Amino acid sequence: MDNNKKPLLLFVDDSKVMRLAADKMLGREFQVDVAENGVEAWRKIDLNPDYSVVFSDLAMPEMDGYALLEKIRNSPDEGVAKLPVIIVTGAENDDEARSRALKQGATDFISKPFNSTDLLARARAHSNYQEERKALARQAMVDPLTRLGNHRYIQHRLGQELALAARQQSALSVVQLEIYQFNQLFIQLGKRRADMVLMKLAQLLQGVVRKEDSLARSKVDQFTFLLPSADIEGARRFVERALKVCEKLAFQHRGKPQRLPVNVVLHSPDANASSTPEAVQRVLDGYLKRAREAGAGCVVGDEDEISAAGKQGPVMGVEQALGLIQAGKQRVVVSALPDLKRQLMPLLKLMQQVSSGQEIV
Repeated sequence: MDNNKKPLLLFVDDSKVMRLAADKMLGREFQVDVAENGVEAWRKIDLNPDYSVVFSDLAMPEMDGYALLEKIRNSPDEGVAKLPVIIVTGAENDDEARSRALKQGATDFISKPFNSTDLLARARAHSNYQEERKALARQAMVDPLTRLGNHRYIQHRLGQELALAARQQSALSVVQLEIYQFNQLFIQLGKRRADMVLMKLAQLLQGVVRKEDSLARSKVDQFTFLLPSADIEGARRFVERALKVCEKLAFQHRGKPQRLPVNVVLHSPDANASSTPEAVQRVLDGYLKRAREAGAGCVVGDEDEISAAGKQGPVMGVEQALGLIQAGKQRVVVSALPDLKRQLMPLLKLMQQVSSGQEIV
């Protein structure tokens, strides 16, 4: 079996003999990683989300099994916090020690000296359970239309990235791209064609993200990007690339091509432990409100005034508005009146000049 396809487990024990024995007994079915104390084990767990099971001794130097178990169960990363942890107990561990480990969240126990049958049985059972749990979690975090992550996924990833940025004191930027007045677009195109536009947009946006970035369809009309190691200037450069691919997405309405109207907001939270996904979203929501009020094609970011991002054409033209009014859909037109007014302003000024007798050049 390819070693990279085997489930990965971690065996923690200060005894080299025990570590070698576990590797020998489990190595045919599992990729076995080892650590000689809780400090080393926690460092490995913190850097690798792929462990399916942790076996840990209780009595170890630097950080014992109790402290390791406590750090795992209190991790802000849900995947780490729910790792199966099997405590390997020796003759010196009495019922009180087992009871304490159980209260702290131990999943199971195995006694020394262990044999391959018992060790494999525990590893198989808990690894299979963990893989099933991860699969269900992945399904719950996928947008069925675009196959990108959904709101739950991006909030989970944002929590992870904020924690990592705080630990490493590194930059992190969050970008949200929202389709301007998507409800009107949905009415104009209908569900099938609107879904096709969303799927094509998702495909184009996937082409501008790096391997380390995260992308999700966080709302019906919104896509969110997480850009680790990117400061606000890096985020602005990313936005420029994203807007260029959006310009490629044109669709037909009543025989006329239209470009997709979008607004973009970006925020680079401080790299400290107090940053939370909720706090980041509050900042982005404030920026989105400003962008929506300004109309389509706006970028709003940290310490920025609203700036035009290659100002795109209005979502609704005068001809479209008249057609909707004739169809009895005046309510749809009301929300587009600011855009329509801007389009008609030159014509209104010309009418005023003519009515006042001014010479027209």
